[in-house]
Amino acid sequence: MSDPPTAPDPDRLKDWEQRTEVPLFAAALVFLTGYTVRVLAPAGAQPWRDIALALVAATWLLFAVDYGVRLRLSGQGRHFVRTHRLDTVVLLLPLLRPLRVVKLYTAVQQRREQPRMSLYARVMTYAGITTVLLGFSAALAVYQQERGAPGSTIRTFGDAVWWACATLTTVGYGDAVPVTPGGRVVAAGLMACGLALLGAVTGSFSSWLLQVFTREDEKRPPESV
Repeated sequence: MSDPPTAPDPDRLKDWEQRTEVPLFAAALVFLTGYTVRVLAPAGAQPWRDIALALVAATWLLFAVDYGVRLRLSGQGRHFVRTHRLDTVVLLLPLLRPLRVVKLYTAVQQRREQPRMSLYARVMTYAGITTVLLGFSAALAVYQQERGAPGSTIRTFGDAVWWACATLTTVGYGDAVPVTPGGRVVAAGLMACGLALLGAVTGSFSSWLLQVFTREDEKRPPESV
């Protein structure tokens, strides 16, 4: 017989998430640095490649511990995986951790009170940083898959960065495209992430403009008949 779920403790869970959000974001940057060295450093660049691998493994273990603690504090048991799909994806792919901006954007839209403009600014700033990090991460992943592949048009890291920029902006010039299965999986993920981030930024900016125009209309004196 399986053990019953632990009683939920919302206060402790919220406190844990608030305390760990910034350190885990820093850990994500460390993970990205280690992964960058593993991909871009020459094969004979020792011991840096081994150190980079150790950093990647250590930070991923940190993310796994955080996931386990939040699962325990939530008291949801296996249902935590279903209700926190984004967190589960981030655990499997730590480079996607900045995608948590989607949760912040949802919280802004669901507020009953009129959101403060500073919140909109935070969403747009975080989305901009997320776009840069995701584009760089995708460029690394695609370059790792595509370099040396027969018929590949992405032969250098510069080609990979150009491809990531074209994909994120939904331009799609077609001069650099992934040909390997792994590269195409990364491309599909980047397309979905790009649409999500574009929607977050566009929605927040539009809401902010409407808020500004509404305030201007309220301040304008009524026209005399």
